[in-house]
Amino acid sequence: MRLSTAELNAMVAEAIVDAYDEYEQLAAFQAVIEDRLALPFATVVLGVTVTVTAIQDRPGSGIAALCRRGRHAQAIGILDLPLPDLAPEGWAWVEAYRHWAS
Repeated sequence: MRLSTAELNAMVAEAIVDAYDEYEQLAAFQAVIEDRLALPFATVVLGVTVTVTAIQDRPGSGIAALCRRGRHAQAIGILDLPLPDLAPEGWAWVEAYRHWAS
């Protein structure tokens, strides 16, 4: 399901309602995504299936998804994370964050 610009704008406004600058807005988006994105979920990164197990702040990098495969883990910027084949509940908030960041 693709969201309209109006829907994305409304979600952005909801996420950053109490945030005053870019840093507070980023923190607000992180909180909303952590709260509403159903974890864990699988996606494919560079042709390899990984499991996203957490959302975290990466100083200097913004919001990141902690991706795991076996004993390996790597944080990937959520703006670079591919849309899973079956989008998890709350994925629309990642799309709203992408809209805000663009």
